[in-house]
Amino acid sequence: MVMFVKAASVLGSLLVVIALVITLLKALIGFVGFVALAIKVIIILVFVAVFASVGFMLFKAWQGKQNA
Repeated sequence: MVMFVKAASVLGSLLVVIALVITLLKALIGFVGFVALAIKVIIILVFVAVFASVGFMLFKAWQGKQNA
């Protein structure tokens, strides 16, 4: 009986360690996905800002040409 309990505790400890590693990997994959999404959104916002600023500069130049 004592040997069974000892074997169960070793096997149980091994299963718990494996479960913790799997949970950690899942959380890490989720975090990497979130960071990648955040970087993509930032890149898109930067491109929108660049296009808006170029459009604003073109509009101001066109407006200045009309007034002159």
